[in-house]
Amino acid sequence: MTEGRPVGNGWPSTAVQPGGDLAAVAAGFARRLREAGVAASPERSVRFAAAVGLALPRTLTELYWLARVTLVDDPGQLAAFDQEFRSLFGSPGQVTDVADRRGDLRAPEVPAQRRPGAKTLPHVASAAAGADRPSPAPAGPPLDQGREGPDQRNGRLRMTASAEERLRHKDFAAYTPDELAALRRLVAALRFAAPRRRTRRTSRAPAGRRLDLRRTLRRARRTGGDPVRRDYRQRRQRPRRIVLIADVSGSMEAYSRVYLDLLQGAVRGAGAEAFVMATRLTRVTRALASGDPDEALVRAAEAAPDWSGGTRIGAAIKDFLDVHGRRGMARGAVVVVVSDGWEGADPALLGEQAARLALLAHRVIWVNPRSAGEGYEPLTGGMAAALPHVDVLVSGHSLAALDELLDAMRNA
Repeated sequence: MTEGRPVGNGWPSTAVQPGGDLAAVAAGFARRLREAGVAASPERSVRFAAAVGLALPRTLTELYWLARVTLVDDPGQLAAFDQEFRSLFGSPGQVTDVADRRGDLRAPEVPAQRRPGAKTLPHVASAAAGADRPSPAPAGPPLDQGREGPDQRNGRLRMTASAEERLRHKDFAAYTPDELAALRRLVAALRFAAPRRRTRRTSRAPAGRRLDLRRTLRRARRTGGDPVRRDYRQRRQRPRRIVLIADVSGSMEAYSRVYLDLLQGAVRGAGAEAFVMATRLTRVTRALASGDPDEALVRAAEAAPDWSGGTRIGAAIKDFLDVHGRRGMARGAVVVVVSDGWEGADPALLGEQAARLALLAHRVIWVNPRSAGEGYEPLTGGMAAALPHVDVLVSGHSLAALDELLDAMRNA
């Protein structure tokens, strides 16, 4: 790596100062990376912002590596990342991949992190998250001339891959038993955030378009009938209901245990309703909501005697709509169906019930792990019948794909 350059165009100095809008800059950069094909999830943008706030980078080289190690995990995406970074922040100069010298005993030790001194980032015009792309930063001398450390001279950083990073893009079906145990802890740490909806009820608000006439008139009695101060009301918001229906038939056996853990996290964290289906539909919300997590999973598996059996998706969704949907469980809800779409009965029934579900639910999200395969096309009878009535189709075959599922649920 060549000599570091000062952080310039596109990175506001206030971003790393108390009260700076660092989160907006990090989120905007991550959004642009996603548009360029880099899998920079919102969780990764949070890590990037936290890393910048802790390390306080003073050169473009330091900022480049902070962004790269927190936002990129696929070597095939480095070209797109480098292009977006140079377009927004400027060129950090020639960088050397530390993996080329990994394990070299002659490589010098990385010095301790420099503590930030009195010098701060130079003042530049702030770049809002959705602003036009600024021109590259002009070259200039590093802020810490004369104190260049070995990490700048040789361009080497020491990076270690965590278990999460190594497993992030691995298909759940290829996990070993030890990896499944680690995966369970990672899935349990996921945070479910239900989208919100406006209700018919209203509450007091400091401003708005709806006048609180009663309160305004009561206050006017104190000022001789003149409404000097006006009060307003706004409609309340509450979380939407989340309903998850997971296929536990034989064709989904490699994924069913992972999604049972996911169902448990949604039930305990977001108050979701959980069902499993094979040849019939079984409600497992109560089994997953209370008690020890391991015992809850055992009770949920025991509640479905058709586990790893055949598949009757259309009949299961019909049962859900007839028994639970008509009571209001599906009305206005975000319904997540986890299935590969391999229907053992007449696909026409699944198409009819998917159409009914789409009319009741606010959003229908279908998770099909088979869709991650190269050249996948929804040619199976069940998937082809249901797809016209699905709002979002995600693969959900890996940890990275689960981020897409959580984003689809939050943005519903």
